[in-house]
Order: sequence, then structure tokens, then C-alpha cells
Amino acid sequence: LYWDALGAYWDVLGVPGRQQDAAGSTEAQWEVPASPDALFAAGAEAYTRGDWPTVVLQMERALRARAAVRSRLVRCRLLCANGTAGPAEGTGPQLEPVLRDLLFFRGLLRRAACLRGCGPAAPTRYRLGDELEREFSKRSPYNYLQVAYFKVRHRHRERERPRGEVPRSFLIPPQSEFRLGVRFYTEEQPAAAILHLEKALEEYFVADAECRALCEGPYDYEGYNYLEYNADLFQAITDHYMQVLSCKQGCVTELASPPGQDKPLEDFLPSHFNYLQFAYYNNGNYEKAIECAKTYLLFFPNDEVMNQNLAYYTAVLGENLAGPIRPREEIQAYHQRSLMEKELLFFSYDVFGIPFVDPDTWTPEEVIPKRLREKQKVERETAARISEEIGNLMKEIETLVEEKAKESADMSKFIREGGPLVYEGASVTMNSKALNGSQRVVVDGVLSAEECWELQRLTNAAASAGDGYRGKTSPHTPSETFYGVTVLKALKLGQEGKVPLQSAYLYYNVTEKVRHMMESYFRLEVPLHFSYSHLVCRTAIDEKQEGRSDNSHEVHVDNCILNAEALVCLKEPPAYTFRDYSAILYLNGDFEGGAFYFTELDAKTETAEVQPQCGRALGFSSGLENPHGVKAVTKGQRCAIALWFTLDPRHSERDARPPPTPALYVLWPWDTSCPHSKHFPEGSTALQPQEGVLWGQQGCFRGTSISRGCQGTFWQGPCPPAPSCTPEHPLASAAWEGTHSFKGEATVLEQEGH
Repeated sequence: LYWDALGAYWDVLGVPGRQQDAAGSTEAQWEVPASPDALFAAGAEAYTRGDWPTVVLQMERALRARAAVRSRLVRCRLLCANGTAGPAEGTGPQLEPVLRDLLFFRGLLRRAACLRGCGPAAPTRYRLGDELEREFSKRSPYNYLQVAYFKVRHRHRERERPRGEVPRSFLIPPQSEFRLGVRFYTEEQPAAAILHLEKALEEYFVADAECRALCEGPYDYEGYNYLEYNADLFQAITDHYMQVLSCKQGCVTELASPPGQDKPLEDFLPSHFNYLQFAYYNNGNYEKAIECAKTYLLFFPNDEVMNQNLAYYTAVLGENLAGPIRPREEIQAYHQRSLMEKELLFFSYDVFGIPFVDPDTWTPEEVIPKRLREKQKVERETAARISEEIGNLMKEIETLVEEKAKESADMSKFIREGGPLVYEGASVTMNSKALNGSQRVVVDGVLSAEECWELQRLTNAAASAGDGYRGKTSPHTPSETFYGVTVLKALKLGQEGKVPLQSAYLYYNVTEKVRHMMESYFRLEVPLHFSYSHLVCRTAIDEKQEGRSDNSHEVHVDNCILNAEALVCLKEPPAYTFRDYSAILYLNGDFEGGAFYFTELDAKTETAEVQPQCGRALGFSSGLENPHGVKAVTKGQRCAIALWFTLDPRHSERDARPPPTPALYVLWPWDTSCPHSKHFPEGSTALQPQEGVLWGQQGCFRGTSISRGCQGTFWQGPCPPAPSCTPEHPLASAAWEGTHSFKGEATVLEQEGH
């Protein structure tokens, strides 16, 4: 009786009545067996008492019931939109404004009458409340289900996916198909990737239509008190319609938001065509590759990589065949509709102050009113300035926290030290307790007497005055001269035959030995990196020793500026603030003076002293807990390897510590057909490719990389398109020769073609 009466009412207004939807189902088939909110509440209550089978039953029923309610509402609204969208009779610019308004509102009345059947009086008689809708939007039922599945040992639901991956059943259909497509794309299966990416597009527009239909609900007063809301007819229509349009634009974010992630997938819809254009290219379908490339350029017309790809496809297919190919019609319609909606929303933002946050990154600047653009620019600059000020404040706070943490007695470090030395023959002679401090150790037996003597000879042969001290031969005291040599310099001199290469390798290897011992003894959880390495000998100047009262090296701290009077140490430049640990490997003890000593922060109160001797290593943390100095060398020469380490790989001295391997040599063929080929005779040092040319044993490949985010792509002839780079897609590189593709890293060939 209800439907008969409603049908008669619709007939009066000329509104289609009990029509079937596109699938042929009738309104009577949209009945929902139970209320979604009641089922959800029952499932949540079962969860609190640990009744896991009931949780599974009720939550799955709640999901099905909610899906049925939404499906019925969506289909009803789409049916009304399609059934009342015909043009009114006699429309045209010649009509009086009043008549145009009447015809416009007659269409609205027809649609409103149709939509009455979509409300709670419809067969389901259920309307989802705001609170329940929020729970479903957050996908809360899936959180309950995941725990319940595990508890009832539905392990297959967990084993179907790698750890941390979202179950496919938790994703909306477009995301599920999109992920499958990207996976096949990454695995270089273009046919399978195309199948799933095209399916994802189909499901995207179905989901988009449903999402947009669900936006056409009652007006949400948000912060208004509805009793005080006072707007005339057109202002009220504007407020409601802008709210609906903003919701529809928000569907972009909803469809691109995977469960459990804070941020949506950026440029979700355009990225389909980014993948598809390259997949179609790999599948040999240049027509479709061009279509997808042009479709992508609707959103990002100035994308350099895509324009290069399109130019390549066009060159291969031919301008006469490529020219008529247009972007996909449904995407053009989507793009045009979205731009028109954005124009209205930005206009209302500018004129009425109704906020709108654009979910897309591809929106052209001209869509935004000039006044609003200028306002947003000022807001961005203000936000950037505030962000910078907050960042500076946070850095100051972090620095203070670090200083306080260093100042406190770090018992955790004291307890953690004492790990194995990992090398036979080495033994701990003094630990932190014996040295009256924290993070201190003395190890003997690191070098043999022969090794100490060999390194001393290396110093005398390779070292130069003032090396490591900006050329100052007496940087710390006028009573001593300093000679030093770095690892890099020693290795170069060894390769040139100016010093024994074996001695240079010994220098390199013993520094690595000390690094490993420090890591192990102090039980560090992250590796140490060399910050600076220096083999240095300081020699007493005999005629300048009388009446001497200074030190060989005054008391200091390795990673901060010590102010002994104020008992503070400022961790700021020019101090080497990134240094975390220090070590000294002594090569001899046959000299007078030169003892190493620790002090308190006052630089006067001595806490421990270490006498140098061959093969003795001293290690300690570089912070304010370990002020130290070196007493005057009054006779003879004191030699040692000074080492500073950092836990931050960004401050590693990688460039100054090449691996001690023989020089790489390459024999390159002479190819007269290649204008940029070069002949490298046997024994020449290997060179990196320069000026966009990769030389190999099979000839010459010219070009430069066009991969956005990828590295090392070279080609011969026309530029091939660059693959998309995504978090799931590894960095790729390839070189093309004729019709053959060689994959792998673009590196210099070593020795015999390796």
C-alpha cells in the first residue's frame, strides 16, 4: 500500500516510480535483515567479554547490513538523479527570470519527491547515525575482526599476506586491483598489470559515483546552532550545495585512503595512467600507450618525463597515426566536472568564506581567484615562518636535552661496556673504574713490536710537517714539531711506489682493527664510522725545552668547546659536534714526557694518566665526560695513530678512506663509428661515464637519464620512455643496443668485463 500510494504521488509530479535499477533488481530486493548499528553494538559487546566467534558473526553481519543500506541509498539516489534529469519544457534565454526559476525548482521538487523513497520510510527503515558512520569510515569493524580471526585461529586470513600488508578484503575494490596491478608492473608482467589496472579504473568510477551519491544528505550545521541559523533562500541553498560539492571533492581522498594509513595515495587516479602508459609500451601497444600518456597529461600537462615518453611513442608509431588519438572521454568529462566544481568551491571560499581544502595536486592555479591566491600565499609564508621558528626552538630544546643527558652520570654506558675485544692477543689493562671515569678503556697487545716499527718508518717516510694541522708545524706548542700522514695519502704513496705498499695497508688495517674493538667493547648497537684518522709524530725541539711549562696538547673535549672557568662545554661549531668516540693507538714509548691524562671539567683536577707504549690503544667517548690533554714531550719522538669516530654515517670520512684494493683497470675497444668513443689502453685507470655517454665492450651508448627518480638510464637512438618510480618499484637502469636490452646497474666495467 505504501509503495502504491507513493507511486501515485510521483505520477502527479511526473516522477518515475518503481523502476528497476541497471542490474534489474527492484526496491523490494533492497531489504536489510537487521539494523547495522544493533549488529555492530552486539559485536562490540561480544568483544568485551571475549566471545570471539560471536564477534566474527556479528561484525561480518554488520558489514553486510551497512553495505546493503548504503547500496540501497546509492542506487535510489542515482535512480532519482537519472530519472529527473531531463530538460524542462520551454527552457531558454528568452524566458523571464521568474519562469526560469520556476522550471528550475520544478525539477528540484521532482527529484526531492523521488528521494523521499530513499529515507528511513523506505523498506530498510534504517538510517545510519553519525557516530556509527564514523566507526565504519574508520574501518573499526575490521579491527575487531582481525583480532577475532586470530583468536579463533583463522590463521589463513593472516598467512595470506606478508607482515604489515593490509588484507585485500579490508581495501575498497579500486585499491585492491590497483595494488595487484602495481605488483605485476613491478614484476615486469605488463599484460597482467594492464588487466588489473584497467579493472581498478572501472571500479574507481563505480566507487566514485557511489561516494558522490552519499554526499547528497541533509545539511550538517557543524558548528552552527541550528536554532540561530538565519539565511535567505539562496544563501541557504548555497551553504548546503557547497557542503555537498566539498563532500564530493573529498571522495578523491576517501577512495585513495588505505586502511591504517594517515595519508591517502597521492594522485591516485592519474597514477593509474602513469603505470598503464608504460605497461602498454612494454606490451607493444603504442596506440594505448599514447592514449594513456595523453590522459595523464590532462592532469599534469607540463610533466617533462611524460611529454618525453609521448614524443617517443609518437615517433615510433608515426605522427599520422598518433595525432588523432585523444585522451579517454570519461576522464575528460571527469576532469572538466572536477574543475567546474573547484571553481564554484573556490569562489564560495573567496566570497562567502566557506572553507575548501583542495584534495588534488594537479589543480591549475588559474582556477583559484586571484585574491584568494594572494591570501593563501600570505598564509603559506606565515605558516612557513612559524614552522621555521618552531623548528629552531625545537633544535634549541634538543640541544639542551642532549647537554643535560651528557652532563648526567651515564650509568647505562658504564654498565654496557666490557664486551669482547674480538682479536687474539689484545687484553684490557684498565677499564673505566680504574681510569676514574666513564666510557674509558686501555687495551694492550694491539700491535707487535715489528708492526710498531714499520708504522714509525712509514711516518718518517711519508709524513709531512704540519699535515692535518693546516700546514702549521707546531700547532699546539712552539716546543714541538708535528709530522702526520692520512690513510688516503699513505695508500696513494704506496700505489705510486714511494713508500712500501704493505706498510700503507698495515696502517689501514690497524685502524679498522681498533674500530672493531671499540664497537665490541662498548657494546654499540650501531656501527662506528671514521670521522678522521691521522698517523702523527710529535718531536721535542731540544733548544726549546728549558723552562718549559706548557703541554704538548692543552686540555680539551673532542666534540664541544670547553669553558673550564664556567664548567661548561658548548656543543657548537667550530667543535666537531658529530664525533662520538675517540681512540689513540701508540707506536712507541721511548721518549720523555708525553703522557695522556684525563681531568674534570675544570681542566685542572687530574683523574687518570696513561703512559704510551707500543701496541697500547686508549679509547673513550668524545663528550664532556672525558676532558683530556697530553703532557709535554721533552725529549725524543712520540708517534701514535689518532682516531675519531661518529655514529652518524653522514659525517664519515668515506672519501678519505678508499677500500685498500688494487686500482681498477679497463681495456676499452676503439670504435670509430661512435663519435664520442674513447680508447683506454691497457693499464689505464677506469673512468666513470661522462657527458651522458656510457662506454662498454660492445660499443657506445649515448644519451642522458630521463627517469624521474630512477638512476643510470642510458640509451642508443630515440629515447625510450622512463618507468614510473614508486616505493614498491626498485631503482632501475638499462642500456639499449639495437633491439637488445641489458638490465642492471650502469657501472664501469672492471678488468675483464666484470
